[in-house]
This record gives sequence, C-alpha cells and structure tokens, in this order.
Amino acid sequence: MIHREIEHSMPCPIDLDQAKIASARRRALRSTILVVLAALASLWPVVSQADPTTSEAGTSPIASGFGGKSSVPAQIAADQDRQAEPMFAHSSKRYYEFKDRLDAQSGLSFGGDFNLLTQHASSSPGARNATGGVFRFYGNWTPVGRGTPDTGSLIFKIENRSKIGSAISPQGLGPALGYAGLTAVTFSDAGWLLTNLYWEQSFNNNAWAFVSGIVDTTDYVDAYALGNPWTDFNNLAFSTNPTMPAPNQGLGAAVRANLGSNYFVLAGIADATGQPDDPIEGIENVFETGETFKHVAVGWYGSWAERFDDNIQLTAWQIDARSAAGIGSGWGAAFSASTKFDSGWAPFFRAGYADGGGALVDRTVSVGTGYDLFGGRDLAAIGLNWARAPGTATVPNPRDQFTAEVFYRYQPFSNVQITPSLQLIANPAYDPTQSTVSVVSLRVRVSF
Repeated sequence: MIHREIEHSMPCPIDLDQAKIASARRRALRSTILVVLAALASLWPVVSQADPTTSEAGTSPIASGFGGKSSVPAQIAADQDRQAEPMFAHSSKRYYEFKDRLDAQSGLSFGGDFNLLTQHASSSPGARNATGGVFRFYGNWTPVGRGTPDTGSLIFKIENRSKIGSAISPQGLGPALGYAGLTAVTFSDAGWLLTNLYWEQSFNNNAWAFVSGIVDTTDYVDAYALGNPWTDFNNLAFSTNPTMPAPNQGLGAAVRANLGSNYFVLAGIADATGQPDDPIEGIENVFETGETFKHVAVGWYGSWAERFDDNIQLTAWQIDARSAAGIGSGWGAAFSASTKFDSGWAPFFRAGYADGGGALVDRTVSVGTGYDLFGGRDLAAIGLNWARAPGTATVPNPRDQFTAEVFYRYQPFSNVQITPSLQLIANPAYDPTQSTVSVVSLRVRVSF
C-alpha cells in the first residue's frame, strides 16, 4: 500500500561481523519458512473440521478471499457489483458484459482505475499544496479449481504513481506539516511499480489458504472494512495501523487457517525493504540480507461473507533492522474491532503499540464509524485518532497528536467516485509552533 523512496548508498566493504550477521539472518529466514510449514501441518486436524466456505445461499463456493477490501480480487468484485445499480444510466454495459463472459470462460478477471487526489493545508512551514495521480491495472486469473471452494489464482497489479503540478506528492504533505503520519497513503511520486504478482491457493474446502510471491502485506495484515485508501479514508491513521512499519511491496508469503466456523489464524513473512520499482533487485537483497517483516494474527469474524465488516483481531509483528536505510529492529502489536449494523452504521475501534522498527508513531488509538447511504452506493464516515510519536534529535519530546477525518464518497456513475474530505490535525508532533492545521482534500476515482 505504502511506497517509500529508499536511499541507496554506495557499496562499502563488509567486515567479518557483518558477514556473520547476514549469514545468520539467511539461516533465520529459512528456519522461519520451515516453522510456518510445520505450523500448517500441526493445524491440519483442526482446519479439516472447519465448515465449508460457501456463498450466502450455500450453493456456490466463493473465492478464498485472502486479502481485505483493498486487495485485487476484492476491488474487482466491488467494481463489478457497482454496475448492477448505477445512479444514472451507464454507457458501457457491453464492456462489462464482455468482462463477465471472459471470467466465465477463462477464469480471467481484470480491472483498472485512475485516481486523482489534491490536498490543501491551511498552514505549513513548507509546502501547503499537493496533487498526485495513480494509474493501476490489475487482474486475477484462476486456472485451478474454478467453481469449487479450493481455487488457485495468479494475482497481478502494476501501478504508476506521480505528483501532478505540485512541488510534492500528497504522500509528502504530512511530513511537510511536521505531522507524524501521512495525510495520504498511496499517492506518492514513485513512478512505475509492480505491487502484486503472487499465487493464492486455498485447500480443504477453503479451510486454509496461502499466498506467495510479490505481495502487499497491508492487503491482509490488520485489514478491516474501511481500510481501503482508494475508496475510504485518506489518512494513514485510519487506512492501516500507523504503529506498524509495513514494508514496501516485495517478496513474501502468508498462510491463513480457519479454525471452526468463526475463528482464524494468519501468519506470514515478507521482505522488510521491498522494492516494487525494481522487484528483481528486491528479491536478491532479501536473500542477501535476510531482513524480514514477520506477523501473526488471531481473530474472530461473525460470518465468512462479512469477515472484514464484522471482526475482532489481534496482530503481533516483528521487523529486522534495515542496514541500508539505517533503521533499527522493532516489534509491536495491533488490535482492531469493527462491526456493521443493518441500519448501515459501521463503527470501529483500533489501537497499536510499537517498540522501535521505524514506525511513524509508537502509540495510537482510533475510533470512528461509516454510514451507508442509498443502499450502500454512497458512504459517509468519520474517524478520530490519538497518537504519540517517537522523539527525534530536533524534537526529543513531541506532543500528543490528535487527528480527525470526515469524508463523503459520492458515486454519480457506477464507475466514478468523488470523495471530498476534511482532516483536522491538532498539535502536529514535529511542529510545536502549530496548534491546529486543516487539510482539505478532493479525490476522484474512475474505474474500468
């Protein structure tokens, strides 16, 4: 989800101690993979008794659904569903019928979008305006097990992220304000990226599943209903947990096991310094350095179909020191609880703790709610966040920081979403001269 530009230093001689550390990390990486496989084997007697994963009607199986609502399969499904009840007549009915036929005949579903975000801050010691655009093309090919609960799919996504007519991208506006966080998560100036290229496989009536390849860990780690930065909140505090230093997209793997009808375990490992702008180099680096991000979660969901709308989960993570970036190791935990009522309200509570690891904040609590309008076509939401940031050389004791965001997602056409939003930041952690800063945003998403 997040892409941070990483400075690459000139090669330097590696002393004996560094070589030993790198070798130990490579051994640890291999050992972790073996431990994950052993854990899967030990869970087999439990997951083999899990209920089959079927649709609400109980007749046709649904996809394994490993990732949350920002994942490729979920985004494609949501965009296709919106074609059924547009606000105004849609002119591309044949195009979407063609996509449906292609999916039915070959198992290939695809989609894409162009996203535009412009933000303006009320005051700033640096830049106050930022505009960025993101083009994405993504797909999901299922050659194995179509029409059954146990599918094998190849997921892919390429993106181009760039600033448009401003000195900085929206992702850079938060730091420019002295804010410990991001006022926009995905709108960077990173250029062309390969953000997904992985295999997703489910087994035993979808009682358990795994993903392996070029992954985005924020697709499935600590995911919840309003955590899609393309369609929901802009601020990092609400789209994911800001105490979790989720790495850039890179080589990774994860496994999910359903324990009975309502419980799950999810664990995985990923490159701590992913390079979606150069994935081959990123793969080489992770095997050279052994620097990884590990996570494990346990949780409960009300039903499989509503697993991201109605769930409680606790996630623990650990990240190795990243030598090239000069960032130390760390660990932490994140808690999330959300539900959705028939009335359309979708309240959530989220909290996090970090001890090192390069997280933007090391304490956080967020509360809020969404509200569906017009049968779910439009969405209004509000989020409130408290955070405590780590000290720096220039600001050793930053103030407690408070953030609020409210947005309304308006959908005039089935493939167009217009989302104005307002963020209020009280006590920006790294700018003691400011008391309150407002950020006005307008986001437009056009899907195809």
